[in-house]
Parts: sequence; C-alpha cells; structure tokens
Amino acid sequence: MSYDLQREKGAARPAPSEELALSALSLDPHDWALFLDIDGTLLDLAETPESIVVPASLPFDLGALSQKLGGALALVTGRSLSFVDPLFSPFRFPVAGLHGAERRDAAGHLTRVPISADFAEMKRAIAVEAERWAGVLVEDKGAAVAAHYRLAPEYRAEVEAMMQRYFAKAGPDWALQHGKMVVEIRPARADKGQAVEAFLAEAPFKGRRPLAIGDDVTDEAMFHAVNRVGGHSLRVGSPGQQTHARGLISSPAILRRTISTLVS
Repeated sequence: MSYDLQREKGAARPAPSEELALSALSLDPHDWALFLDIDGTLLDLAETPESIVVPASLPFDLGALSQKLGGALALVTGRSLSFVDPLFSPFRFPVAGLHGAERRDAAGHLTRVPISADFAEMKRAIAVEAERWAGVLVEDKGAAVAAHYRLAPEYRAEVEAMMQRYFAKAGPDWALQHGKMVVEIRPARADKGQAVEAFLAEAPFKGRRPLAIGDDVTDEAMFHAVNRVGGHSLRVGSPGQQTHARGLISSPAILRRTISTLVS
C-alpha cells in the first residue's frame, strides 16, 4: 500500500499530512521506522534552551508509540543526550544527539565524537566574547557549541560573524550550522541524515520504511536521507519555505495530538 503525503505546493483538496501519516503508521506499524526532531517539532520553541516545556503525557505517548513500532522510534536532535534523557524520563529512547555526533542505539550502545583541548578552549573563548551582547546565550553541548540570539535578535549579524570567525579557525573537521535564531559549530562528520542512515542499518530499524519529522534547516539532511530510500518526510511549520520534506504539519501541538491519537 502506498501513501502520498501532502506536498507543500498542494493539490486539490489534499488530506492533512498528519492524518495520512497516522493512517500509514496505524495500518502497518511494523513496516515503519519513525525519526523525530525535538525542538520545534515535538516541543514548542522557547526563549532559552532551558525553558522548554514537556507536556506530562508526551514521554508516555512516545513510549507507547515506540512499543507499537517494535522499538523503531528514535529521537534525532541537536541537543546532547545528557539534555534529552531527563526530558523524556523514565524512558530512554534511541537518540542521535548533537546532530549525530553522539548516538545511542536501540541496544543502548553509545558512540561519541571526541573533542580536543583546542575545541574546549574555543568554546570558552566564544562564551567570553558573547558576554558583550546582553541576551545572547552560548550553549556548551560538549562536542558542539551554539550561540542563541532569540532574546537579542538585534545582535544576529555580530553573532554570525563571531561564529564564522571561530569556525574558520576550527579547521576542516568542523561544520557551521545555522538554525532558528542560533548558529552552531559541530563536528563535520555528524549530520542528521548520517544518523538516520546509521539507525536504518541496525535492528529494529533495518528493513523498515522511514518517516522523518522535523522543523528546521538542520533536519533537511534527515529529510533527504529518508526520501532517498523511499520513505516519507514531514516538516513542522508554516507553508512556503524551501524544504526536502514531502509534507507539512502546522505545529508541534498537532504532532503531539497525532501521536496521542496513534496510541489511544
């Protein structure tokens, strides 16, 4: 059975993408693997990284959905594993953190990209330099560093210039990643598409059709990876943006409602 998810350019009277995704996962749960971004996808964006709110029912809905899918559910995020696990306690899902720089598979095995003393020193220098801009927050993610300007959008140019300068010094092993009011330096060997591909090579994801859901430019590599192998991709947000995603969900609240419906 095939499922044509709504494309953003639209067609005559298309069914909502979340309803079609719901039908696909409900009818054939053991044929599918689900990959979910967190910020702006499962959870509403917040003014600071620490102020996000996790609805009390969401971890349990995800746990039930993971069980329905035979464990083939993974979180693929720019957050670190140490940040993710408390959000969804008591569950410990397979997670690709820091865009794949660290990854815990379904068996619980953890792999991480090591960081050097030079990178640790660079993170400290970025934090010190950003102190001159009130409202700009520097997030030390371990193997990555992010500068958020959501609280101070007037400093966007300064933050982008600073991060570009440090990225140029970091060398070819690092990548510069722009997101929603954030600029990040992360390992070049890590992106969400590679993380999804790694999961798809392992049980219980292997041999399944992937569905990836995200909201930001960091999720485009994930969309491209699942589209390439015949899967589906959904972007959370408003229409009209350039994306590899094949369908659209208008908000994290609707996605959470869809997940709740899936397991009810």
